Amino acid sequence: MTTPAADSDTFKAAVQAHWDAAAGSWDAHSPDIRAWLRGATDAMIAKAGVVPGSRVLDVAAGAGDQTLDLAEQVGRSGAVVATDLAPAFVAIVQDRAARAGLPQVQCQVADGEDLRVDEASFDAAVCRLGLMLFPNPLQGLREMHRALRPGGGVCTVVFSVPQKNPCISILTATALRHAGLPARDPFAPGSLFSLGRPGHIDDLFRTAGFRDVATTAVEAVFRMPSVDHYIAFVRSSASPILQILAGLGDTAAKAAWDDIRAQLQAFTTPTGWAGPNELLITAARRP
Repeated sequence: MTTPAADSDTFKAAVQAHWDAAAGSWDAHSPDIRAWLRGATDAMIAKAGVVPGSRVLDVAAGAGDQTLDLAEQVGRSGAVVATDLAPAFVAIVQDRAARAGLPQVQCQVADGEDLRVDEASFDAAVCRLGLMLFPNPLQGLREMHRALRPGGGVCTVVFSVPQKNPCISILTATALRHAGLPARDPFAPGSLFSLGRPGHIDDLFRTAGFRDVATTAVEAVFRMPSVDHYIAFVRSSASPILQILAGLGDTAAKAAWDDIRAQLQAFTTPTGWAGPNELLITAARRP
C-alpha cells in the first residue's frame, strides 16, 4: 500500500520535473513578471524587514528576479540564500546573480517543506507566489519559522480569491469545460487560490508560531501589449491550463484557446491588455 509520505514524494518529483521543463520560459518572461509584481515585491521586501547587512532566505525563488532585488537591498555586507525545488531554476538564479555581479547570492536546491538550513540563521525570509503551491503550506511556514532568528521577519505573497483574479478563473473554467471535466475546488491544497480564503493564511502563520501577523490585499495588474501576448505567456509558462487541455486533439484545443482569447479580450484597453489580479501580502515575526 502507498503511504502518504510516498504519495508526497511522487507528487514533488512530478512538480520538480514540471518546473525544470518550464524554467527557461519563465526566465524568458522575467521582464514581464518583474513589472507585474514590482509593487508586491517592494512591499514584501520592506515588510520582511530586509535592510543592508541582512541575511535573507528566499524560498521557492523561481527564476529569481526578486532574489536580485533582495541582494541589492542587503548589499555586500549581507547575504541571500535562494532555494527552489527545481534544479533548473536554481541554475538560472546562480547565472543571473553571477552576471549581475552579486556574490552575496547563494543558491541551493531545497524543498520548501524541508529547507535543510541551520536553525535561527536568517534575519528575514520571503516567499513570492510559491507558498500556495506547497502540498503542506503549514509545514513550509514552520520551516521558515525555524530558519529565522528570534525577532526575524517573514513575508509571503499569494493569490487572493478567484473573483479578484478573473483571468486565472476564466482560463481554468474554460479549459475544464472544453476538456469535459468537472469544476474544481478553487481552494484545494496546492492550487493557485489555496490560501486565498479570508483569514486562512493568517491562521496558518499563527499556528506555525508567528506573531504580529498582518495581511494586506494589493492589486497587481498584469500588463501586456495585447491579449495574444498574454496567451503566449500562459502557453509557454507551464500553466496548469496546458495539463487540462493536453488530452484534446488539435481542433478541440484550438477551439478552447479561441474561446479563452475571446473572453480575455474584455481586458483590452486603449493602451494595451491589462489583466486584473489581487494578491495577499502577509507579514509576521518569529517571537
